[in-house]
Amino acid sequence: MKRLRVVVAEDEALIRLDLKEMLEEVGHMVVGEAGDGMSAVELAAKIKPDLVIADIKMPVMDGLEAAEKIIEQEICPVLILTAYSEKELVERASRAGVMSYLVKPFKKDDLLPAIEVAMARYEEVKDLEGKVKELEKGFETRKLVDRAKGILMDTQGLTEAQAFRRIQKLSMDRRISMKEIAKTIIEANKAL
Repeated sequence: MKRLRVVVAEDEALIRLDLKEMLEEVGHMVVGEAGDGMSAVELAAKIKPDLVIADIKMPVMDGLEAAEKIIEQEICPVLILTAYSEKELVERASRAGVMSYLVKPFKKDDLLPAIEVAMARYEEVKDLEGKVKELEKGFETRKLVDRAKGILMDTQGLTEAQAFRRIQKLSMDRRISMKEIAKTIIEANKAL
């Protein structure tokens, strides 16, 4: 695992210090420390760490609310560290988008797998988001091309295959995307 830049958000200074030491012993770098959730969000936005490790129970803003804000801003994954393992808190953490959940007391041997899981899940989510965006772009293009084909079929008496080939050929000849050709055909048809 690569060396991570980590923000630690924990209201108990002793636990924060222990966590910092554990992280540094295994090769990670603590780039920021916060004693409350609001400070954690502000630090994460400013520093852009690879990971935030946050306690649930903190003043000003709890760790789950802070995690939600950090995740909404797409800054980095959040690992929740807590002494509480109630089902409600675990579910709330899951809804917030937390990537891993570690119950205190913990050892260094517990922390490393939790970090690895958090980082792996975050990469999977990012990969899926990228794929969804690609699919959405493809779907939008297909809708536009289908509309343009319909216009060509109606106005020029072409078959669907001929209309598609016409759009494809125009795209290749003009060296612009089929989506742009389709938009041009749709706009030209609106002007009529």
